[in-house]
Amino acid sequence: MTELLIRLFVRDPHASDARGRYGMLSSAVGIVCNVFLCVCKFLIGAFSGSVSVMADSVNNLSDAGSSVVTLIGFRVSGKPADEDHPFGHARAEYIGGLVVSFMILLLGVSFFRTSLERALHPVLPEWGLAAFLTLVVSIAVKLWLCSFNRFIGRAIDSAALQATAQDSLNDVVATSAVLLAACISHWTGLALDGWMGLAVAVFIVVSGVGIARDTVSPLLGQKPPDELVAQIEVKVGAYPGILGMHDLMVHSYGPDRQFASLHAEVDAGTDFLKSHDLIDNIERDVLEELGVHLVIHMDPLVTDDPQLDELRLVVKECIHSVSPHLGMHDFRLVRGETHSNLIFDVSAPFDCPLSDAELRQAITRRIQKHDERLRPVITIDRSYASSGE
Repeated sequence: MTELLIRLFVRDPHASDARGRYGMLSSAVGIVCNVFLCVCKFLIGAFSGSVSVMADSVNNLSDAGSSVVTLIGFRVSGKPADEDHPFGHARAEYIGGLVVSFMILLLGVSFFRTSLERALHPVLPEWGLAAFLTLVVSIAVKLWLCSFNRFIGRAIDSAALQATAQDSLNDVVATSAVLLAACISHWTGLALDGWMGLAVAVFIVVSGVGIARDTVSPLLGQKPPDELVAQIEVKVGAYPGILGMHDLMVHSYGPDRQFASLHAEVDAGTDFLKSHDLIDNIERDVLEELGVHLVIHMDPLVTDDPQLDELRLVVKECIHSVSPHLGMHDFRLVRGETHSNLIFDVSAPFDCPLSDAELRQAITRRIQKHDERLRPVITIDRSYASSGE
């Protein structure tokens, strides 16, 4: 069924608009399936008097609303960049997910109150064959939706659709719990409907909180994936002529909209135009192979000064004695008659327990213990993505 739908509505998976078509297909299927389940459960819940089935129907309604917002998000995110939004509109997917999370939270809180009232004043629903069959069909449909959205989510690398797939799997658990409670109530006469409605309501609230967390994080500017950082570092470092790199920053403006910048060290003795051509080639290759819009700042590095090379090794040892997670770059020496200034940057991870002032003091003490005529001028960089080694 999944492959048939893709052939009918996406047609060419490699087309430039394939991502949008995949997203709209997933959203349309989600709307149809969830509206169908919502109507069936609402009618069964109304006739049987089951608040847990009614809560489950509202859960399906929220899923349908989620698909509507996702559909809008994919249509907006597919718009090309313009003068007001030069980085495109891909973050609309995240905004859509945030709106959905608020809808889910409101519905969850509302049904929590309703279910609590039923739990305190229990009423035994009138279960029938239609109710049991509806719940079984709902579980089967949600299992298929989970598989469907997971397949498409992986095909287009969409966190939103992967979350939708997980939400469908969570719905399978919730509906299975309602079905189990219905069976127990039908066979034993125990009034579990209100308590199960409470459980489903809590499940809905937790789901809404999870979706909000997953969508707010990229909007705030979360850390780039370690795999992407490693790919960029390995790719750039593999080019002959690149002596080192630091200050890598990666910004995401939505799926498939990655922008990055870094400083690359090159030999100061190499012809400037040749180094510039190398940088241009790297930027182009990274865009073609990794899909990342990379901007590289070229840092000239003196490599034919023995004294400078020796001091660089000494300073690195001093820095690593403070913490092996610290890195150094932009190393320069300004010689003087009475003292010499060592000017360099130290990259430190955000979780480094020492403050910037404490790092400067610790590194300075170690350097001046080696030679008191050296005056370190240190800039501390808190690493955004890489260690700066």
